[in-house]
Amino acid sequence: MTSPRFTERDPLAPGFWDERFVQQFMPWDQGGVPPELARFIAQAVTPMNTLIPGCGMGHEVRHLARAGWPVTAIDFSPAAVDAATQLLGEFASHVRQADFFSFAPAQAVAFIYERAFLCAMPRARWADVIAQWAALLAPGALLGGFFFYDDAPKGPPFGADRATLDALMQPHFVLIEEAPAEQSIAVFAGKEVWQLWQRR
Repeated sequence: MTSPRFTERDPLAPGFWDERFVQQFMPWDQGGVPPELARFIAQAVTPMNTLIPGCGMGHEVRHLARAGWPVTAIDFSPAAVDAATQLLGEFASHVRQADFFSFAPAQAVAFIYERAFLCAMPRARWADVIAQWAALLAPGALLGGFFFYDDAPKGPPFGADRATLDALMQPHFVLIEEAPAEQSIAVFAGKEVWQLWQRR
């Protein structure tokens, strides 16, 4: 098998991700729905209007939609959106190309699902990501998903230092649930946790 060759080095550029999706180099893609998210959906009292930023292949979209949850999945990479719409078939209309930092949802978002989006961003943009999460959620709304704790200087994935991430999150969110990830893929193994945060 030929090793992939990439020309774009900036993960803040859509072309960086386009190259990887076109060449099917997606080591961050679990290929399914994590059990933590499946349980969260099953145990929820009512469906929540859900946003998935940086959705990639969008595996979770089908699960949410079949459970009756309104869901919008966005990605700024045209190749990612194309791949997700092909995968999702009848649920493809839930995916759209959009920039998370300027995205304006048609309806209030009650739940944001995080999976390999924050860690795809250079650490210098994390405060902006968290501020946008907070701006999209009303007090009491939820942010849940997987957070990658690692101190390697290079990425993506860019791992978090616990104290640094907590300092960025706590002005906007309260941590209400945490557990080690049950089925991490190789790139995240042993360094990923499921967390549920509530908007202050």
